[in-house]
Amino acid sequence: MKLISVVIPAYKAEKFIIKTLSDVKSTLDQIRYKYEIICVVDGKVDRTYEEAEEFASKFPRKIKVFGYKNNLGKGHAVKYGMAKAKGDIVGFIDAGLDINPNAISMLLEHFEWYNADIIVGSKRHPASKVKYPWQRKIVSFFSQILIGMLFGLKVKDTQAGVKFFKKEVLNKVMPRLLVKRWAFDIEMLAVSNYLGFRRIYEAPIELKLEFGGLSTLTSGGFLTILWGTFIDTLAIFYRLRIMRFYDYKNRKNWVTRKYLKGKI
Repeated sequence: MKLISVVIPAYKAEKFIIKTLSDVKSTLDQIRYKYEIICVVDGKVDRTYEEAEEFASKFPRKIKVFGYKNNLGKGHAVKYGMAKAKGDIVGFIDAGLDINPNAISMLLEHFEWYNADIIVGSKRHPASKVKYPWQRKIVSFFSQILIGMLFGLKVKDTQAGVKFFKKEVLNKVMPRLLVKRWAFDIEMLAVSNYLGFRRIYEAPIELKLEFGGLSTLTSGGFLTILWGTFIDTLAIFYRLRIMRFYDYKNRKNWVTRKYLKGKI
């Protein structure tokens, strides 16, 4: 029987990490596969680690919690957790994001239907039920045009916070990755596609993102994310198409397993 690993990156999540873990566990309890949940606390700056560890102690065979002192970025946290995953299929879902955890079941069903290398939760899938500001929709539309032009990716949404990968894909792709923060999703998908893992499909999600906070173009935080993602995306293109950094001949310069395990 296949083992499913779900990585949950968390930062400043003390108010909702228990709910996230509980919801994801409840969803996974209903699937026909064995599973493990790996929560990675990206910076011990509040009580997120303690709250997660206390909840996980009730289910030691199902939930593992890891953490480190400094905030290094969501991309780092996801890669850290994936390096520790034992599953045949490994994915992640953002802590606190208003994506219905049942999307996990839908993504896994699509994985099987398509015999996929990668399944991406997509806000723009025709069966998705989403509520998020029109400003974000416009940004998403134009960003996906850019990403398609730069990397040849066929998916319409690379940024929704839930994705699943075959372990063999991760074994090839993970050591090559550099992005720690904004565009790590794009780097994972672009490098996977470049290496020949082109069975990348989208699955529907349910998402509710209210106005305010990081939701609108007038938000300083959102503009920071938008600009950071744009710069990271151009850097990925430069490494991929100009430097050929991700080619096997450059393996001496790749990220090491030591990095993925948080040693440096």
